[in-house]
Amino acid sequence: MDEAATIRAAQAGDAEAFERLVRSYDQQVLRLAMNLLRDSEDAHDVYQETFLRVFRNLGNFRFDCQFSTWLYRIATNLCLDLLRKRKVRRTEQATVETDEGVVDRLEAVAEARPAGDPQRAALNRELRSSIEHALAGLTPRERLVFELRHYQGMRLKEIGETLGSSEEAAKNCLFRATQKMRQALGEFL
Repeated sequence: MDEAATIRAAQAGDAEAFERLVRSYDQQVLRLAMNLLRDSEDAHDVYQETFLRVFRNLGNFRFDCQFSTWLYRIATNLCLDLLRKRKVRRTEQATVETDEGVVDRLEAVAEARPAGDPQRAALNRELRSSIEHALAGLTPRERLVFELRHYQGMRLKEIGETLGSSEEAAKNCLFRATQKMRQALGEFL
């Protein structure tokens, strides 16, 4: 069954069709939320709220755009709303001051891969830290456009539609974000 037929079936109340839609996009939505919010709990909340809103509003989907664009717009808006709320409330820092010095919370997350070359692992940590720092230097909109393009693989036209702007505006925003990333990561390029 193609996606349009699956959407129509879900709109008609077919629970299995809706479940197929969720399974088709669940990892991308969760990845998008994780990349934007950098917090597992918040990302899972946005993930659940996204599919709840899709379920409630699926009858309003009119095939004016791609389903993925509509879905990502919902997820993106929820992430941006949460980021705005975070500015109001205190957020957790990525690093913590301990007796041993400054500890990066990401380093405390157990890695599932087998231990590799320690030198390469150190370089990867340094690169990851630099990328995180560079991403933090972007505005929320620049970061969103950058991540939709490079992590989600979306085209500029889709990104523009997702953000409710033009393809040209998305292109300009991506250009600014890319320039900032290049400047911040110059030593690795």
